[in-house]
Amino acid sequence: MLAVFFLYPLFEAVRLSFTDSSGLGDYQYVGFDNYIRILTRSRYYESFGVTLAFVAIVVVCQTLMGLAFATALHAMPAIRNICRTALFMPAMMSFIIVGYVWSFILSPFSGGLNALLDLVGLGALKTEWLGTPTLALVLVALVHVWMFTGYTCAIFLAGFANIPPEIEEAAVLDGAGGWKRFLLIQLPLLAPSFTVNIMLSTIGTMKTFELPFIMTKGGPDGATQTIGLLIVQTLFTDYRFGLASALSVVLLLVVLAVAFVQNRVLRQREDLI
Repeated sequence: MLAVFFLYPLFEAVRLSFTDSSGLGDYQYVGFDNYIRILTRSRYYESFGVTLAFVAIVVVCQTLMGLAFATALHAMPAIRNICRTALFMPAMMSFIIVGYVWSFILSPFSGGLNALLDLVGLGALKTEWLGTPTLALVLVALVHVWMFTGYTCAIFLAGFANIPPEIEEAAVLDGAGGWKRFLLIQLPLLAPSFTVNIMLSTIGTMKTFELPFIMTKGGPDGATQTIGLLIVQTLFTDYRFGLASALSVVLLLVVLAVAFVQNRVLRQREDLI
């Protein structure tokens, strides 16, 4: 299974990255031409920049919101299970459904957000939410955060469950308040949960293309064109299989490098704690 569905496609992508394949018919080996094109064209650097900005927004917001919800639910065991289920439900939905629903909500003409602003007397704030370059990427990233915050929360709740109750009981007996216990005991002991959450959200968002494709098609003016979306467009719109394969290989190398550095830094932080 691993050889058929992972190793073979990986080696085939590497092989095609050295060709001018269009998916059909004959093709020629062009050496490193595709990689040279990627390294010398500004549009690819811009897409990588958009991807890194998208990753930064998602990782920071998703981690903080997941931690906030997990901390609140840890202190409220009576409603923990039902709230955890409600928060996790968006992660079970299809990217297509989520993308189209939020595209309708953010629509400048009949969208729910602009209608709500009209209803509460704030019509002056209405705008083309996904048509503004400075807002589009942030909004698409926040939709991703909305979708997976419950997943992050579940991992943090598992981290809270692994904290020995004796430690918290001792802190209470020593007079430590809730905020002090959180900063000095809970937060340091949640280091493994931070490692898992940051690693998974970083790797997942670096290759994302679904929400930008559905909500904005990479616009406006390339503001939401992640490298994953650029690969899909190069493959299925331009039919440049060789170039798309080279982009995929470059993305894989970047993801591996980022994951390696993150894992090393976060594991060192765990050891220090």
